[in-house]
Amino acid sequence: MHLLCTNDDGILAHGLECLVRAASTLGEVTVVAPDREQSATSHSLTLHHPIRPVARGERRYQVDGTPTDCVMLAVEALMPQRPDFVLSGINHGHNMGEDVLYSGTVAAAMEGVTLGIPAIAISFAGGELQADPSLLDDQVPVVAHLLAHLTGLTNIPRDTLLNINLPPLPAAEIKGVRLTRLGRRVYSDSLVRMQDPRGREIYWIGGGSAEWSGGADSDFRAVREGYISVTPLSLDLTHTRMLDDAPSWWLEVP
Repeated sequence: MHLLCTNDDGILAHGLECLVRAASTLGEVTVVAPDREQSATSHSLTLHHPIRPVARGERRYQVDGTPTDCVMLAVEALMPQRPDFVLSGINHGHNMGEDVLYSGTVAAAMEGVTLGIPAIAISFAGGELQADPSLLDDQVPVVAHLLAHLTGLTNIPRDTLLNINLPPLPAAEIKGVRLTRLGRRVYSDSLVRMQDPRGREIYWIGGGSAEWSGGADSDFRAVREGYISVTPLSLDLTHTRMLDDAPSWWLEVP
């Protein structure tokens, strides 16, 4: 099996190292990742200047671009054959609820699916600072076992990626795996007003607090209760229930 590993935290990220260790138990791994952190870049492409891959070892490249750039470049230029799977992560922080719309980690997996390659995004819900990084090292065998199962499935729709969130617990304390739906989250005070050294007004996006909501089968509840969350995400954003209910709201043009 040939596996492409990428991320949005950058080529030197600890989570990427852990993902490569887990993926290497399944087959041959190629790493193509950004040369710096690209968090919250979503599914953006670099269109206004060329991107340059730099080899950092055998089957390992850093790219001065986004996670989506990395997947496209790997599949269409750097790898001698198309990978069997795209694996993105392990992100330093959760990607649950509406976070998946902003996440470069999820977007890299989405690009794999767009190119016709099955893909899995993996995030560590403890973050980089809020939890002991050694917890992620401890979970590598768990991730390897989960990936072995998921990459062996044959009934995943072609337009679907799997979004995994790992709880910030020692491996022995993880209760199991749950198949989940996206929860909902609302951020408060995420925009901070500041002044630059010249006294001019600036704004810093990020921080604040989040309130989560969702049913018992939501991703954040699974992680909060000590389970690994696996959420299938579809590329088709069409609201099918609204289409089915079209007679009640649709306006015919005379």
